[in-house]
Amino acid sequence: GPIDKRKIVAYARVSSNGQKDDLKDQVAFLRQFLNARGIIADEYISDIGSGLNYKRPKWLKLIKDIDANQIKEIYVTYEDRFIRFGFKFFQEFCAWHDCKIIVLNNEDTSPDKELVEDLISVIHVFSCRLYGLRRYKNKIKNDPNLKE
Repeated sequence: GPIDKRKIVAYARVSSNGQKDDLKDQVAFLRQFLNARGIIADEYISDIGSGLNYKRPKWLKLIKDIDANQIKEIYVTYEDRFIRFGFKFFQEFCAWHDCKIIVLNNEDTSPDKELVEDLISVIHVFSCRLYGLRRYKNKIKNDPNLKE
C-alpha cells in the first residue's frame, strides 16, 4: 500500500514556566513509552499554557495540521495535557481526519495544582458573568426609558 507520510506527534503541556521539570518528565515518559514500542515520533511538542486556553499557538498549529490531514497519531500522557475540557470532541475531530489520539493515562504527569487553578479560573469567569448579568438586570430595572 501507499506509505503514510503523515506525522506521529508527542504532545506535552504544563500551565506555567515554573513547571519546567514537570514538562521534562512528561516528555521523558512519552519518549520512553514510544521507544519501548519501537515508535519514532516525528515531533515532540512541549507547550506552556493553561489547558483552558484554546489559543495556545503550538496547540493551534497542531489542530490545523490535523485538519489538513498531516497527522497520523498524537500521544499524550493524560487527557488534560491536551485540553482541560472537551477532550471527547477533539478525539472525534481527530477521527474525522483519520488521526488517532493516544492517551497513556499516566496520572503522575497531571499536576493537581493545575486542576485547582483551572477550576478557580472557571469559577472566576462564571461569577464575573453572573455579576455582569445582575448589573445588567438592575440597569434595566432602574432605567426609566426601558419601562413598559
